[in-house]
Amino acid sequence: MAAKKVAGQVANEPLHRLVDPKRKEENRKAAVKQCKRYWGDNYSQGATRECDEYPFATTYEGAAQPDYDGDARKFNFSVKPVAKEDNGAAGSLLLGFYAKNRLIDGLEDGFLVQITS
Repeated sequence: MAAKKVAGQVANEPLHRLVDPKRKEENRKAAVKQCKRYWGDNYSQGATRECDEYPFATTYEGAAQPDYDGDARKFNFSVKPVAKEDNGAAGSLLLGFYAKNRLIDGLEDGFLVQITS
């Protein structure tokens, strides 16, 4: 999407932790749908890869956000198949980040993601 502007990069558009299991699963399903669209039904290569998404499935800004927020842009997220072990490790680090920084569920407690090299 040419107009993609993903949350979590600037202070006035942070990400927000989501704990609702149903909505997290809907975020994952929406992401997987796009992995299948771009890399085919066998994107997982026999379960060795998983569909990784940003914004994270554990955020309100995840892939299913437009289903809950009428103002949210559709397809305003990115996906890519990655090694299953790497995706699991990243998820564990993210959960540790939430705990260490005491991030609570909801739109009152935002955080940013900064990519550095």
